[in-house]
Amino acid sequence: MTASKHVDLDQFMNGLKRRNPGETEFHQAVYEVAANVFDYIADKAVYHEAQILRRIAEPDRIISFRVCWQDDNGMIRVNRGYRVQNNNSIGPYKGGLRFHPSVNQSILKFLAFEQTFKNSLTGLPMGGAKGGADFNPRGKSDNEVMRFCQSFMTELYRHVGEDIDIPAGDIGVGAREIGYLFGQWKRLTNRFTGVLTGKGREYGGSPIRTEATGYGTVYMLHDMLKQAGQDIEGKTCLVSGSGNVATYAIQKVNSLGGKVITASDSGGFVHDPEGIDEERLAYLIDLKTNRRGRIEEYAKQYGAKYYPKERPWGITADVALPCATQNEISQADARTLIANGCQAVAEGANMPTEQEGIHDFIEAKVLFAPSKAANAGGVAISGLEMSQNSARITWKEEELQKLLRDIMGDIHERCVQYGQTHDGYVDYVRGANIAGFIKVADAMVAYGVV
Repeated sequence: MTASKHVDLDQFMNGLKRRNPGETEFHQAVYEVAANVFDYIADKAVYHEAQILRRIAEPDRIISFRVCWQDDNGMIRVNRGYRVQNNNSIGPYKGGLRFHPSVNQSILKFLAFEQTFKNSLTGLPMGGAKGGADFNPRGKSDNEVMRFCQSFMTELYRHVGEDIDIPAGDIGVGAREIGYLFGQWKRLTNRFTGVLTGKGREYGGSPIRTEATGYGTVYMLHDMLKQAGQDIEGKTCLVSGSGNVATYAIQKVNSLGGKVITASDSGGFVHDPEGIDEERLAYLIDLKTNRRGRIEEYAKQYGAKYYPKERPWGITADVALPCATQNEISQADARTLIANGCQAVAEGANMPTEQEGIHDFIEAKVLFAPSKAANAGGVAISGLEMSQNSARITWKEEELQKLLRDIMGDIHERCVQYGQTHDGYVDYVRGANIAGFIKVADAMVAYGVV
């Protein structure tokens, strides 16, 4: 028996925290996986002997670099850029780029770690990575954003490629930013390949990429409810956020007969008991895209109640879809949702529920789909975009809609396989963590010590 077999969960986490001091988001993400995986591998010596979980929790590499650019006033500005390449055991690194003032190494390590298991769950050959910069594109001119993106890619291009690492968009990195980044990569390399996903349709992008994360989250919700003998039709739903994930989740809930009664941004949330129907959703999308307005304007337009500096989790509803940012549902929020009769939660954002809140949802037998399963639709379509770029083809939207639905259905089945308990309740957190772990771990065992 090797010494590693005697390491328990507390010892593992204490060691991880010593090696990664102060990185609280990363600690939280690793614990959420390890708490389930340690139990599963208790009698599986091969994983202990190969130190698989510790190796997955140690990124392959972290690239950090200075990004210098010039603003419209001629001032030199300096930001910090990153790429965390966590694990490429089952395919080239894959994960988004985030441009936001909150970006730091801890957040990107947590996102890259989560991405490893999320990508594994899709069944597609993709490893896990994440990157970005502490740059805020809000309020910047197109020329300023272009200059920043070009400077960012001038460093990043050395570390990415269609068979190495394929970044995508994330918070603060939309179609505009992807276009500037891809243009600079092409300029530097003199090559036209699928090195980025989320591209415009004119230069290799895929249909439904914008909608995929929100749609996929609702597909997961639908399958969870169906497994429990329920349906979305007739249910009221709380949604946080008002970006792509939130708005397309609202659209899909509406199409399946549910009613969404909240949306939010960083300033607060609106409660619209009438429901955010097709007309109101179009106004909301216009606010967030063309006019870059605040959600408070929606409240004024439709007579909805606006709650400044609050989140929507105190409103009574059947379902909650957190689609904004990490740790937006606290333990107190989770307990409020439970007390108000919430039956299901599907995470459209990355790790939006605090660990204690997740525990309370599971204890209360609330159907809870973690982000690595529920929001995998976006990266699934990105993976299909990679395939289209490699083959120099574009699939029709109908084909991609079916493939997305099939992938989300398969993810649900794998979660049920490893998460169903003796009383019939499905612990989707446990199911997702174990299903995602197995594929990566077995590949790593096959490679030996690398």
